[in-house]
Amino acid sequence: MEGLKAALFVAVFLANQLAHGLSSPATVPAFLWSPHNYIGSQSGVKEVVRYSRISPKELTESVLSEGSWSNLLCSAENLQDDVDIALVFIGGKLRTSDISRSTSDPSLVDSLKLAFTRSNVSMAFPYVSALDEGKVLETSLVSGLTEFCGHGLGVNRVAYLDSCSIDRTDFTKLQGLDSLHEHLSSKMESPTSVKTDLVVFCSGGAEQVENSQSDGEILSELITSLEQLGAKYSVLYVSDPHRAGQPSPYPSLGRFLAEGAGQNGSASLAFCDGVCQIKSSLLEGLFVGVVLLIILISGLCCMMGIDTPSRFETSQES
Repeated sequence: MEGLKAALFVAVFLANQLAHGLSSPATVPAFLWSPHNYIGSQSGVKEVVRYSRISPKELTESVLSEGSWSNLLCSAENLQDDVDIALVFIGGKLRTSDISRSTSDPSLVDSLKLAFTRSNVSMAFPYVSALDEGKVLETSLVSGLTEFCGHGLGVNRVAYLDSCSIDRTDFTKLQGLDSLHEHLSSKMESPTSVKTDLVVFCSGGAEQVENSQSDGEILSELITSLEQLGAKYSVLYVSDPHRAGQPSPYPSLGRFLAEGAGQNGSASLAFCDGVCQIKSSLLEGLFVGVVLLIILISGLCCMMGIDTPSRFETSQES
């Protein structure tokens, strides 16, 4: 079983080599897993990989329908599974184009691999269309959950970290990781309802920056905490690279500072932005123009070097 799960995860992380056209930088991966057997696709398969490109809205619908989260979150459902925490972890590092090579946060890949392969039921969505800059994924997910359920979420409580851009007065806002751990402990120590608690964690908070914790370290810490509390949980990890950092209002200045920061400053740039693409296009056009100009001048010189007589003597008849 462990070998099958490991092979499945490796297949997901190498999916961009099988479908290169889908693995553009505009796509991000998502993973749904649980160490319990309550979730699963409609066909009964416990390990599911969807290689088609989907939108965040389609991801939400798939998690609720195929992943059976509608049984946990929707009040219209009569069935309530014995799951204490439904955790939505929104990271800010991983893109689909990064999953088959080393990333800036290798601990995140290790944490996902460990949790994914040890789970009893799992689903993978390698190609999720990333939202445009200026939009946040947590808002899209929460609104998608509410719209799908129709009559609202039928959970016990909905809590979100202060780093999430969610403006809902009926949700509980948690100030930092310590408050999140206290919230999880209170759920297990004095459960007031058999319904599930929905917890939304968003990376990039001030506490995370101060403690220099990566997404992988925090994800491992949260899962370890849930297991120590004896909670039955299900985790949905979704990547949102736009939340890793807001774009600089002075991109040229940022590029100048990046290129001038040490001898290997320019080598630290992991991608070619708009300025880089413009420069490369201009240099390519200049190079091609110079080559064509040299060919033209060489041809003209060769033609001018041909010396032919201006008149020909008539042949003398014998």
